Amino acid sequence: MIQAVVQGFGRASPNRHEFSRTQTISKIPLIAVVDDDASVCEAIQGLLKASGFNAETFLSAEEFLQSDRLDVVDCLITDLRMRGMSGLKLRQQLNAFGRAFPVIVITAFPREGRRALAAGAVSVLGKPVGKDELLSCIQSALRGPDA
Repeated sequence: MIQAVVQGFGRASPNRHEFSRTQTISKIPLIAVVDDDASVCEAIQGLLKASGFNAETFLSAEEFLQSDRLDVVDCLITDLRMRGMSGLKLRQQLNAFGRAFPVIVITAFPREGRRALAAGAVSVLGKPVGKDELLSCIQSALRGPDA
């Protein structure tokens, strides 16, 4: 199941630390992963940590919103469809709270991704997502729109 979620995890990537070569970062970026499937959270967290990021997981949007991590997260990866609050609603709540970090949406239903992009997500990736695609998307999101 884990390999079905993040394809290619475990193989070395030549771009592993590309984010640190293209800009000066004073700290290791913290990526929050919100998905109601624990195996998805575990797989993405493992990939992120192996790639040099800090990563924390949350099994619901509500858990993330109630955490003390909103002020220290550099990027968020969230599923679109979850029990309880959806990833789209989570993005809308973050907008309402004035949280400006980039949000990457992953989904098994990519046609629904247009709504997430309209709500401010920087990218929508279909499941299963390839590790290089996910890492490239994160690196781009951390560089920002003007990079």
